[in-house]
Amino acid sequence: MSASELSELAEEEERRRRRAPWGVIALVLLTGLALIRNGSGEFDIGPPQPASAAAAADGGSAAGGLFRAPAPLPFSVADRVRIPTIQVDAPLMPVGLDADGWVDAPPPEDPNLAGWFTGAVAPGEKGTAVVVGHVDNLRGPAVFYGLGALKKGNHVEVLRKDGKTAVFEIYGVEVFAKNDFPGDRVYASKGSAELRVITCGGGFSKQNGYDGNVVVFARLAEVR
Repeated sequence: MSASELSELAEEEERRRRRAPWGVIALVLLTGLALIRNGSGEFDIGPPQPASAAAAADGGSAAGGLFRAPAPLPFSVADRVRIPTIQVDAPLMPVGLDADGWVDAPPPEDPNLAGWFTGAVAPGEKGTAVVVGHVDNLRGPAVFYGLGALKKGNHVEVLRKDGKTAVFEIYGVEVFAKNDFPGDRVYASKGSAELRVITCGGGFSKQNGYDGNVVVFARLAEVR
């Protein structure tokens, strides 16, 4: 094995070592995603909320029948997220934990910016990758305003720095109360390459902001 290959292996091992345990991530994200609360929630028409028929179910594919996933990809930095159904095409910035142990959200001033949580796997890797973004800001709708309108079978595309595009098929869209967030269900690895896309949702009050999170459940369906 060459010196460069050994160096790459060492870097990958160090990156994995720094990754937080899933049990910790679940709790941190439950609290941390409350940071995505800068939305005003005061527009004439609020963000769409998931239909009950869009709830995630185990097994099968989003479109019915047996789901056959491609092999997971190696690590590569996530660069951009596209969701054609709701006209999302946004750059991804890496987000980690802030000084208080919360997941950093992208700057709310930029409405077309999403964040990839680097404490989890990269989109396309084996495990559950996490992408977060604002639903709105003080000026109006933001990048994931339409997330609750997605349905089973819609696609989320993540462009990676290695030139590959990981295409995920949605198999569930749900809204969960922040004070009763099912962290294990949302974040735990299912042994394959999966993706969660998360924004604020549910009810809104001026005092507390949004009281829930909209979560998109998706699994790797294609690599381009």
